Amino acid sequence: MDNQPINTILDGNIVGMLRAAVDDVFAVDTLTVPPKEPQGTIVFTGELRHPDSEKVYHTIAERWQPLEYTPMLRYGDGGVIELVASPGLIRPKPSSPVVNVVLFIVTVLSVLLVATLNEGVNLLENPAGVVKGLPFTIAFLAILGTHEFGHYFAARYHGVAVTLPYFIPFPTIWGTFGAFIQLRSPTITRKQLFDVGIAGPLAGLAIAVPVLFIGLKLSTVEALPAAAGFIMEGNSIFYWAAKQMVFGQALPADGMDVFLHPLAWAGWSGLLVTAFNLFPVGQLDGGHVAYVLFGRATKIVGYVVIGLMLVIGYFFWNGWFFWALMIGLIIGVGHPPPMNELAPVGRGRKILGYATILIFILLFTPAPLTIM
Repeated sequence: MDNQPINTILDGNIVGMLRAAVDDVFAVDTLTVPPKEPQGTIVFTGELRHPDSEKVYHTIAERWQPLEYTPMLRYGDGGVIELVASPGLIRPKPSSPVVNVVLFIVTVLSVLLVATLNEGVNLLENPAGVVKGLPFTIAFLAILGTHEFGHYFAARYHGVAVTLPYFIPFPTIWGTFGAFIQLRSPTITRKQLFDVGIAGPLAGLAIAVPVLFIGLKLSTVEALPAAAGFIMEGNSIFYWAAKQMVFGQALPADGMDVFLHPLAWAGWSGLLVTAFNLFPVGQLDGGHVAYVLFGRATKIVGYVVIGLMLVIGYFFWNGWFFWALMIGLIIGVGHPPPMNELAPVGRGRKILGYATILIFILLFTPAPLTIM
């Protein structure tokens, strides 16, 4: 069937039952069984009979639940309103926290080991020297953990099923490859999507910024080593300004630079992680924000971001080639819509969304690490 008038459908079949259940809140004009949709999906086009799309969606969801169908409200071609009926209900399974706890413990050990080695401690000769790795370990994992629990509690607040954070132990110069949560049910509105996406970076920054300034206060400005082989952290606009505020001068300059205390290294690393997550692409935190602001044009934004990564990778840091490949092949540039695309976002969230883009610009570091 394709674009058939609704009065040609028998009331006794499932299509008629779906339509009858929503007739007082959604005026159906036509229906389609699109060949590109999953089998059994039905798309009604029409108009809302009530101005509050959130109430309409919840009403439809409740009425379709006994029929084992899940609704989606979205804009179709030409701006028409589509009510999509997908067979099956979303029943998120509870997740066991055992894996989360084990990964966290292993990550703590991994970060602590790397942080201790970064302090020049030989653990075979001085096992007690492991305490030198504690400042970075505690501070950095606090930043990562606060970031992820920001997502977690925002999702729980909106009734979105979510797992506890999964920490990833990895033998890098940080001892971890970060952490993530997994949504077990979709967001219903763009407001929910925005809140869940933005909560992580803002929560993480609330820890990373004071940790950075405390760490800089404990750091020293010294002459750069004459020998090669040391690593220099890169400057973002914010980090450059922070060093100006603490030390009263632009650094590095005249062969001098700040030698980071472990807390300053943790704060700088937290800002780097936040900046990466704020890239306005795919299902990164910044991708959620971008989708709320730009809708389906976010896919175009994603391709622009990948292109800029390649350019910046050529001129500043070739590590961006790897991340461009990761985003293009694994993370993806597109973003799935929420279940109710029609619900408005609100002016306040839009202002915060644009402010988040500004935060990303201030935190972005063209060349994060340079081996001198």
